[in-house]
Amino acid sequence: MYTSEQNFDKIDFTETLLPKGEYEACSFTNCNFSGVDLSHITFSECEFESCNVSMAKIYKSTSFKTVHFKNCKLLGLHFQNANEFLLAFKFENCQLKLASFYQLKLKGTTFKNCDLEEADFTETDLTQVVFEACNLSKAIFENTHLEKTDFMTAYNYTIDLENNKPKKTKFSTSGLLGLLSKYDIIVE
Repeated sequence: MYTSEQNFDKIDFTETLLPKGEYEACSFTNCNFSGVDLSHITFSECEFESCNVSMAKIYKSTSFKTVHFKNCKLLGLHFQNANEFLLAFKFENCQLKLASFYQLKLKGTTFKNCDLEEADFTETDLTQVVFEACNLSKAIFENTHLEKTDFMTAYNYTIDLENNKPKKTKFSTSGLLGLLSKYDIIVE
């Protein structure tokens, strides 16, 4: 099934199933996808606004190609299970607690005003990613590519630079404590 340029508003997909297929340039507003199986669905150039997609089931047959999430609740999503072909996101004012981006290539992705508490970026390629005014409390960075990654306005992060791959990574002076925390030192 192919659907193009359609608007979906206030639909509870936990009660009315979203048909499998491809959705191109569609918008989903105030929709509930909580716990929904998103297998065999491709979202291309789609926009999700004020949707609850928490704990939705993502599989290799789920594709997100240039998808914009705005004011969405995306708790506990396992984005690493999605099809990586043409995978591209933009997140704005989203709750992404416990989301996993394990081993994904997110080059150039923007996270703006997002809560990424306990998000997993292990072995993720975050080249040229911008974390604008994002809460990264307890987010996991392990063997993560941080080339030209922008943490200038991000906060609450703890990153061990020895266990990651920083190169021209941008930090503000106020965020330096998150880079020194492993040394158990006092900075005043």
